[in-house]
Amino acid sequence: MTKRLTGFQPTGNLHLGNLLGAMRPLVAGQESATETIAMIVDLHAMTMEHDPRALRARTLEAATLLLAAGVDPRRTALFAQSQVPEHTELHYLLECTTAYGEAARMIQFKEKSAAGGPVRLSLLTYPVLMAADILLYDAHEVPVGDDQNQHLELTRTIAERFNARYGETFVVPEGVRPESAARIMDLADPTRKMSKSSATAAGRIGLLDEPEVIRKKTSRAVTDTLGVVRYDPEGQPGVSNLLDILAECTGERPGAYPNYGTLKRDVTDAVDTLLAPIRKRHAELADDPGYVREILAEGKTRVRPAARATVRRARAALGLLD
Repeated sequence: MTKRLTGFQPTGNLHLGNLLGAMRPLVAGQESATETIAMIVDLHAMTMEHDPRALRARTLEAATLLLAAGVDPRRTALFAQSQVPEHTELHYLLECTTAYGEAARMIQFKEKSAAGGPVRLSLLTYPVLMAADILLYDAHEVPVGDDQNQHLELTRTIAERFNARYGETFVVPEGVRPESAARIMDLADPTRKMSKSSATAAGRIGLLDEPEVIRKKTSRAVTDTLGVVRYDPEGQPGVSNLLDILAECTGERPGAYPNYGTLKRDVTDAVDTLLAPIRKRHAELADDPGYVREILAEGKTRVRPAARATVRRARAALGLLD
């Protein structure tokens, strides 16, 4: 059976781009013969200054939203990365087979180092932790966006090198893109991907945004002065982004529009129709946080045997004692 792993970082509120690009394909994968694993990568959130209480709350919130969006814990193992200690053990073992230059050339480390100021060592090494996250569960497929290709290639390089030097130990994963995976852009700056780390929330639609908030953000979405609704990502990125959002939310190709206002109204309605049941289910789950913790505990119990087996193989291959 093919095994697919998807990770979600709890560094901010999950948004429409996360739903369309990662969460919905994860839910759809539950209907196939693919074994799905969903992981809250809370250790990755510690590569920068953070509030411990906020990290704990956002980890639970991410899990709650995944469940509200349709992740079925009977078919998908859902857990927090930090609750499985084999992640950090394999991380160190893989660091021992990874060169400094390989980690230092990762885009995020290069950009933040160049910006000046203190940079945590974990920012340098977290791509190796990401490799451990993937290799720990013998994942065959990893959904990736354009900004994660470099990290997946490092994972593949580490796995292939380890297998060549120490014997077949890891499954070498393949990156996959869902059939429907439009790149959802920031409403305020359509040249940038919608992101939790954006300086302002004006450009992203949170999964728990109320209808009026969605309307305001959509109505203020950046378009252009041409006044013509057509799909042209290069020439009209803002309008094209709205058309992408509408198509992804409705599952249909948008028709002709006489003006931007009409398009924005339809986008508002389509987004709210998509998010309304998620908000409702989230409210129900939020009333019973103990249930969400139970789901995470069950997910941890399900994945730990596989994690332990992988670490035992890696330790033996490296010559460590049992």
